[in-house]
Amino acid sequence: MKDLIFICLLLGITFSTTAQQTNPRYDPALADSLGADDYGMKSYVLAILETGNTAPDDQTAVREAFSGHMANIRRLVEAGKLLIAGPLGPNDDRYRGIFIFDVATVEEARELVSSDPAIQEGYLDVKLYPWYGSAALPMYLDAADKIWKENP
Repeated sequence: MKDLIFICLLLGITFSTTAQQTNPRYDPALADSLGADDYGMKSYVLAILETGNTAPDDQTAVREAFSGHMANIRRLVEAGKLLIAGPLGPNDDRYRGIFIFDVATVEEARELVSSDPAIQEGYLDVKLYPWYGSAALPMYLDAADKIWKENP
């Protein structure tokens, strides 16, 4: 009988420590406005930019393509489609940078990257993946816009 009571107490403790907890600061209106699920998360698309197959022989053409690349990034941020963009440091792969798109499908992200001159010219290539992250990610953009001193 003591063993049965001990097992029941042990199971009760186990279930109470693994039970889901409700966030006391949960803001349903904010969660809804950001498209958050019950975990505060949502789907995005991650883009990995790689060195493309076009050899950069004409430096004027390369500069023009990458100037267009930067303009395209700004345009997509202003449109609310691109949340994260940045280069990667030196690595053993051909990886050059990442984008995180606030879109629901890889196909929609593929259409957005097709407007990038560096990708159009083959200086960059892109791989796209569904990504699940915090629905609050778009909220950082307001602060990010206030901390840069020089625009590349």
